[in-house]
Amino acid sequence: MQKIKRKKISFSLEAVDAKEVHLVGEFNNWKQGAHPMKNNGKGRWVKQLQLSEGTFEYKFLVDNQWVVDPKNERACSNSFGTRNSIISVSQ
Repeated sequence: MQKIKRKKISFSLEAVDAKEVHLVGEFNNWKQGAHPMKNNGKGRWVKQLQLSEGTFEYKFLVDNQWVVDPKNERACSNSFGTRNSIISVSQ
């Protein structure tokens, strides 16, 4: 049986006034509380995940407001009439 290779991926978001930020996407079945992000004390929120190879849609949930990744130009439309960011992971 072959072991699934995973790659460490770092996500970050500048949100100085945010009280809480979560990373939400296909990699966690859009579960809103699965990946809370940590504030570095200066308003930069960070989270690292081990992701398998593939393409994933994601967003940030900032104080219960959905936000696309402003540093990622790759995005697609979703079923809610808004946009999701896209990340591709290759090994």
